[in-house]
Amino acid sequence: MAGDDSDERGFFSELPLPARQEPKGRAQKPHYHGHRERLRERFREAGAGALADYELLELLLFRAIPRADTKATAKALLKRFGSFPEVLGAPEHLLREVDGIGEAAAFDIKVVAEAARRMTRGEVARRQVLGSWMQVIDYCRAAMAFEPREQFRILFLDKKNALIADEVQQSGTVDHTPVYPREVVRRALELSASAIILVHNHPSGDPSPSPADIAMTKTIIDTARPLGVVVHDHIIVGKDGHASLKGMQLI
Repeated sequence: MAGDDSDERGFFSELPLPARQEPKGRAQKPHYHGHRERLRERFREAGAGALADYELLELLLFRAIPRADTKATAKALLKRFGSFPEVLGAPEHLLREVDGIGEAAAFDIKVVAEAARRMTRGEVARRQVLGSWMQVIDYCRAAMAFEPREQFRILFLDKKNALIADEVQQSGTVDHTPVYPREVVRRALELSASAIILVHNHPSGDPSPSPADIAMTKTIIDTARPLGVVVHDHIIVGKDGHASLKGMQLI
């Protein structure tokens, strides 16, 4: 028996030691947890200006993607769409085509985009439009510059050139939107607007006005003038900037 006991002790002494179990609550955190906290801290202490576009996108994605590294996803969004504003302006179904972006993340991005649009609209609504022209341009670009189809929008103004209403009148294809001058003027009269600003986008990115844009604008001006409605400008927005027909002395 003694020999048997010796053999048994030798057998167990050669078994590998069991892996050490971490106490409950002390499991190692994924590597991205520390990165997330450092990014949040930089935002709090140094402000958004200290973050690159992809880092700001990471912050945006943290809530919708709680258990993954979002850096690669943020960079993939910028690579696909080109810039931070273009990511916000991208249609939801295209956002979901990017690896790592599901329904929740795409939804959060569109919520942020709408919040940004309403914030810029608030800047326009609180003051005379003609006295805050750059805010008008910023608002129009936020609202339309990255839309995949052409939209024709009208800003309706009162006698003090304050914003009464902002309405999308027509949506078209990637390079054309039908516009009906009489309908434009009729709506201005319904709202008791004294003036209007016409706005539309060029999904191609180039905001340069076409001959058709210029001709259509002049028709609306001629239709509106006898009824006491002034057309202040026609603004064309695109990814590459904006164009003002009045500023270009085309109307």
